[in-house]
Amino acid sequence: MTTTPPPRDAAPQARTDAAEAVRAASTGRLAGRVFAGLSTGAGILILVTLAAVAVFLVARAWPALTASREELDAISWFSGGSVLEYVGPLVFGTLLASLLALVMAVPVSVGIALFISHYAPRRLAQGLGYLIDLLAAIPSVVYGLWGALWLIGRLDPVFAWVSTNLGFIPFFADYQAPAKNIMSASVVLAVMILPIITAVSREVFLQTPRLHEEASLALGATRWEMVRQAVLPFGRSGVISASMLGLGRALGETMAVLMVISPGFLFSFFLLKPGQQQTIAANIASKFPEASGLSVSVLVATGLALFVITFVVNFVARWIIARRAEFSGAN
Repeated sequence: MTTTPPPRDAAPQARTDAAEAVRAASTGRLAGRVFAGLSTGAGILILVTLAAVAVFLVARAWPALTASREELDAISWFSGGSVLEYVGPLVFGTLLASLLALVMAVPVSVGIALFISHYAPRRLAQGLGYLIDLLAAIPSVVYGLWGALWLIGRLDPVFAWVSTNLGFIPFFADYQAPAKNIMSASVVLAVMILPIITAVSREVFLQTPRLHEEASLALGATRWEMVRQAVLPFGRSGVISASMLGLGRALGETMAVLMVISPGFLFSFFLLKPGQQQTIAANIASKFPEASGLSVSVLVATGLALFVITFVVNFVARWIIARRAEFSGAN
């Protein structure tokens, strides 16, 4: 019985394959180290940039924080005995406008996201999703023009009716036309942040495990009961994150608010009365062209307050998400 001898080049080929495998492994390790270094460097760069912004704001705001009352009173548009007294009403107006916008935008955004992800036909859902994404690309100055030239006129009869019939509630009392008040600005902000919250919530709802939905339906649940039992618990953390993203944009919005609101520097809860509140970003935009010297430091101090507010909002959002993470369907 004869056997066929192995090819003479089998051993060299095996050595060649082994060498190529070693080179590939070495290249992979090098690529991994490079990627790890780039990722670490990017993370450090973010922290350094954040620290640099904080240092810049504190350094430029320090002259205003340490200035005497006489020096501050020399600024033509300054009101209040100190920078804190000046910043206080601006912080109040910023938070009030942003929270009102969030209250109006979140329910509508969640409803639209649920309709796109679980109710609408595929073609309609795709078209509506593209439309929502397109709204996020519209510049804020366009929203401001829309609010100032079209929305205010449409809101005027609505606010007049509300003030007449619900004026016994302090929030809705003393309406004065035109509707250049904090509520109009909040409506514009709500429309601006709606695409962000909707897009993020939609993607989170679409990630709901199919098995969870089918199990709920198999137990006899209706479509809404399935959404309430499976989809909403799974997407709770995502909706909170989306809301915080929208709140971040609302806090820093400038032109849209500046073009719609009639500014004031009061701690006022009159939502329909003009000349009551103002936001930090809109105030900086309106005062900066004529500012110089100490007045610039005052505006930077208000920007520092906005920076702190944004940081606190994100910190609270992360805390809320971390608390609910163990109950999230994503885990």
